[in-house]
Amino acid sequence: MSAARQLIDQVREDLFSAIENDSITLPTLPEVALEIRAAANDPEISVAALAAIIEQDGSIATRLIRVGNSSLLRGLEAVSDVKGAISRIGLSYTSTLVTTMAMQQIFLSTKEALNKRMRAIWVHSTDVAAICHTLAKGQKGLKPELATLAGVVHQIGALPILNYAVGRGFLRDHPEALDQVLIDLTPIIGRQILESWGFAPELVIIPEEHLNFDRRPEKADYADLVMVANLHSYVGTNHPLAEVDWATVPAFERLGLPVKPGEQSDSYYEQVETMQELLRG
Repeated sequence: MSAARQLIDQVREDLFSAIENDSITLPTLPEVALEIRAAANDPEISVAALAAIIEQDGSIATRLIRVGNSSLLRGLEAVSDVKGAISRIGLSYTSTLVTTMAMQQIFLSTKEALNKRMRAIWVHSTDVAAICHTLAKGQKGLKPELATLAGVVHQIGALPILNYAVGRGFLRDHPEALDQVLIDLTPIIGRQILESWGFAPELVIIPEEHLNFDRRPEKADYADLVMVANLHSYVGTNHPLAEVDWATVPAFERLGLPVKPGEQSDSYYEQVETMQELLRG
């Protein structure tokens, strides 16, 4: 067994033990997201009641109004308050969108080295989420709001690993070793987190399945969407995934999408950019 493999196996054992013993806790959904999700599941909830919950978080309230007035949803008249934004966006979409926006709080740390890594993951996740949202608009059976959330959470499993690495110099001070640990363990821990949050099975599989290029589900799903969006996000970079031949990835065919970079319309890029800005606040 190679030294790298031994390191990863040891980290896996230590990390899972730490999670089991609560010395390292899995991330939890922010309070506002929990409240909104619970309220949105109440069939008798009013727009005013939902707005009152959202308004407890000024940042999210402001961003929600921006979404309501964005080119993605713009109506004949501008909305000026949260109630107006919810009415335009819809209850279900609002719930998922607020959950997505609240997730940004999880990707923050008081530790400078850790915060830099977390910020990079958040930026990449919002890139993927924005692409997912845009691509989902052309798909039957896939909702843009759930596609957005799927993109945001696809690397959520990295957060406990980074917290673990902070106090361990053999990982913290060796980026290549940490990168390999993240590659190996982020998917399985991501699944654990989404299960603990009570997410639907179609989202729980995202961390493990979005890099399984050979997967062949009966029909296109959110894992396919995140897979394709992830590949889109790396176009023009030095990342290894930029070298993947899209024609060899069956998800593109299932989604009915072009298999060559650069074949997307100007409208596609405009919508992605708008969604990126809205998600990043």
